[in-house]
Amino acid sequence: MKYAQIDPELFLSTSDSTPMYQQIVNQITTKVMAGDWPAGQPLPSIRELASASRVSVITVKRAYAELGQAGVIVTRHGMGSFVADSPNLSDSLLQAEFTQHFDAMLACARRLGLSVDDIRQLLDDEQAHGAAEPTRGSTP
Repeated sequence: MKYAQIDPELFLSTSDSTPMYQQIVNQITTKVMAGDWPAGQPLPSIRELASASRVSVITVKRAYAELGQAGVIVTRHGMGSFVADSPNLSDSLLQAEFTQHFDAMLACARRLGLSVDDIRQLLDDEQAHGAAEPTRGSTP
């Protein structure tokens, strides 16, 4: 299978409080989840991405290491880094994102002093509210 050349330029912001390596991780993960970078797609080299993004090689190296640990990419010695060829990669990434948001929601609920019953009621109310609204593409 022949792959299109990936544009190594990412949109990194120095005014964002998110560390640069995390911005790289987030953007590459988003591209993989969206299917813009398919399984097996070669990624830019660490040096190429660092140069194109105007960040240090160490920053990109850390981002690639985190992406590798998360199973988003694989690195083959002497060949480079590639989008992982995992049949459930997108589902796994979505599950991880859901878990992260869920954990943040629970932490916020604890700070608000909400009980498990309060959280269940909020979920039930949201589900009832969402069920009353027509979904996109359905007819009223």
